[in-house]
Amino acid sequence: MRRYQTYLLVFFLCLSGYLSFGQERNILQFSGLITSANNADLPVAFATIKNISFRDQTFISNNDGYFSFVAHAGDTISFTSVGFSPLTYVIPDVQGDKFTAHIQMRSLVIELPAVTPYPWASYEDYLVDFMALKPGDDPVAAAKRNLSPEAMAALAQIVPRSAEEIQSYHSLQRHTIMSNKHINQRMNNPLLNPFAWGELINQIRRGDYSREKLKY
Repeated sequence: MRRYQTYLLVFFLCLSGYLSFGQERNILQFSGLITSANNADLPVAFATIKNISFRDQTFISNNDGYFSFVAHAGDTISFTSVGFSPLTYVIPDVQGDKFTAHIQMRSLVIELPAVTPYPWASYEDYLVDFMALKPGDDPVAAAKRNLSPEAMAALAQIVPRSAEEIQSYHSLQRHTIMSNKHINQRMNNPLLNPFAWGELINQIRRGDYSREKLKY
């Protein structure tokens, strides 16, 4: 019985020592700025920050790479972000209740295997095009056939217009409308219309205005 009491006493002493050690750790406001190690002016935005030593609390830096949260001195902080190598930082034991750090994360370069694109969507399409090949054709003759007026007219029916072509067409339309508008204004002004002057002279010679007055 005394042996079990001794074990319990040792256990409670260890537990109280561990709790007292945890309580002695300083609580501070941990703040900082996360930037790229290659360029200090490039912030690492929306990086994931995890306090591994305290319940895996997770935080996120803002758009400028700034973060701030409450932690303990000696906590291990993990920084991760897409395109950067993971980084682990231990908060030092400092005097005061605030600590600011400059975290620099290295860019992660991933080399992807080489990819050769092919113009066929599937293997079956490749077989169809391969079986339809005519190796005896002259390349110059094939180019002339593809650039013939008939081939270009057929392509014009199915190929959509580009943005540059549409803009040029609208610009030409606006220019034509403005030109016609000014032409119509010149023609609508009787003082600038030679046919109107000729008709006025003919009316004066015939005496049309004098006959109108005689009617009354």
